[in-house]
Amino acid sequence: MQDFALIAAAHFLALLSPGPDFFLVARSALAQGWRGAVGACLGITLANGVFIVAAFGGVAVLHPGSTLFLAVQLAGCAYLLYLGWLFLRHAGKSLLDALPATGKAHWRAGMGMGFLSAILNPKNALFYVSLASVVASRQTSSGWTLAYGAWMVCAVLAWDMAVALAIGNAALRQRFARALPALERLSGAMLILLAALLLLHVAGSA
Repeated sequence: MQDFALIAAAHFLALLSPGPDFFLVARSALAQGWRGAVGACLGITLANGVFIVAAFGGVAVLHPGSTLFLAVQLAGCAYLLYLGWLFLRHAGKSLLDALPATGKAHWRAGMGMGFLSAILNPKNALFYVSLASVVASRQTSSGWTLAYGAWMVCAVLAWDMAVALAIGNAALRQRFARALPALERLSGAMLILLAALLLLHVAGSA
């Protein structure tokens, strides 16, 4: 349960930092209202689901102790450290002044845009492979692994929908902007902690 809390918290905190998906949802919500942003939210969630299944499934079939498995773990560790460093370095520099999108995209078009935005972002793939490496290093059961995946998919959808609902409210957007630097620093620290745990496990099993 402690591992679940750590992985879930790291994943959710990473969602809080604005990226391409965040701004796509923001623009859709500003231009069409939260209902118009639902398609983009679902598309982003679907793409994240694809990455989660591929990452956890791919890591699961690797033989523990093999050279390839060790390489995946070390690569995941390096990426988590790099991502954590980026969060800490750029904390407070993200801008939330999303501009309205031009035109009125249909719901299906929004879903397609959301899916492409997330599926074409290599950082998503690397992030989920890194988390899958951490989970594999803890010898997590298949049941808990499924719970991790389900949580992450639900967290992505819930967060994107929350952004769509709140982005049109100027007061809420300003409050989030004020809290964002601290959230980014916390996210960076959590990702570095995960990398350290993974590195300790690799060193201990070597």
